[in-house]
Amino acid sequence: MRTKNTAKNELNILNQQNRETKKGSFFLRIKQIVENANAWGIFVLGSTFVLMFGSAYLAYILQNDFTQLHLERRSTLIGLIFMTIAVAFFVFKLSFFVYTFTRFLKYKAISSVSNDELPMVTVIVPAYNEGKQVWATLKSLAESDYPEHKVQLLAIDDGSKDDTWKWMLEAKEELGDRVSICQQPKNMGKRHALYRGFNEGTGEIFVTVDSDSIVDKDTLRNLVSPFIVDENCGAVAGNIRVLNNKDALLPKMLDVSFALSFEFVRSSESTLNSVLCTPGALAAYRATAVFACLDDWINQTFMGQPSDIGEDRAMTNMILKQGFHVLFQRNAYAYTNVPEQYQGLYKMFIRWGRSNVRENIQMSKYVFTNFRKGQKAGTRVLFFSQFSRIVLCYPFVLFMLVFVVTHPLLFLSSTFVSILVLSTFPVLFYAKRYTFIESLWAYSYSVLYTFGLFWITPYAIATASRRGWLTRDLSQK
Repeated sequence: MRTKNTAKNELNILNQQNRETKKGSFFLRIKQIVENANAWGIFVLGSTFVLMFGSAYLAYILQNDFTQLHLERRSTLIGLIFMTIAVAFFVFKLSFFVYTFTRFLKYKAISSVSNDELPMVTVIVPAYNEGKQVWATLKSLAESDYPEHKVQLLAIDDGSKDDTWKWMLEAKEELGDRVSICQQPKNMGKRHALYRGFNEGTGEIFVTVDSDSIVDKDTLRNLVSPFIVDENCGAVAGNIRVLNNKDALLPKMLDVSFALSFEFVRSSESTLNSVLCTPGALAAYRATAVFACLDDWINQTFMGQPSDIGEDRAMTNMILKQGFHVLFQRNAYAYTNVPEQYQGLYKMFIRWGRSNVRENIQMSKYVFTNFRKGQKAGTRVLFFSQFSRIVLCYPFVLFMLVFVVTHPLLFLSSTFVSILVLSTFPVLFYAKRYTFIESLWAYSYSVLYTFGLFWITPYAIATASRRGWLTRDLSQK
């Protein structure tokens, strides 16, 4: 029979084992941090937290100065007008976030339909200077669990200057009749490569995949299933994650940003049947919807210049305009390469920014009309949120510059505190969906965007009419 002392000793041993287990888990987590981030990465992440918490303490010390600043603003007409606009914009953004969050909670990805129900699809892979990566992309698509006899796989070399065509030939030799390859007579741009694929494709559904992307085995069937479930579905956006996020810091940060952009924002947009952009890395379109706007799409111009960027956003816009639903499939994953250097990153963002300006202007021409049956209020709210960023961009930047010059310490402390507060949501979101350790990069990304990329939107607005892919001659996308 056990005595009280024996039971107590066993309990002490058990508690000691639990403490050692927790201690081991702690050190295991530290080990994961070290393995997942090099010394420079640890320094960047550590510096981010030092700046944020240091600024929070500084804001506490300077709270009297903040009070005085607010009083000064209220005492002048210009200051009062600015504060009124700022408060109104803050209330709108907060309300919009709550609205987006409630829509997100209602989102549910559509499950895959049966093999018999799956339609014929044409998968188009345009490629330019991708080298061996295009071979890996085609291999991943060929290994999909989509019925083989229902897939037409087209790879188009857009006049590459490297060995992309060689790797396409390699894929053709390995995959045989499962893939068709062709070359453009010269580099004509991604839009023209896709245009050729649309015209040569025979599927009921077109799927476009970037040549630097890898897909999961069930990606195609999950991406295409909404067209069967919803007869009004005209396009579907895939879920994009970062492929090259193991070593470089920027891809780690962008992976967290992509998770929020797709799995939160596009999920909520999907409940309104109004995803605003189907990404070039992975998207699907109903063939009839494509052919209804194909001529306008390939001949699209902006301020008299042919449009050679934003082909994905433009196609989405034109399909929405026809009255079709545009949905998002969270269970259809593609993993794509993103820039690893600052130069590639800002050029990619400039391209996206210019496209955003152009397509918001185009959307303004139909979004307040009776462009489709059913509810349209949600689509208009999404448009208004996007358009307000463009309209208020220059006043915001001007205010920021004045704030920096007149009250540098107040600006820095308030900005870093804002980053700490606002970036906590994407951190929690990513940690819930994936891993806590990687989620912390959301803070560093916010610092980078605030201080290193704030100029992108005003520059993109001012140069919206300029042409050029910008990143085609860089080693990274």
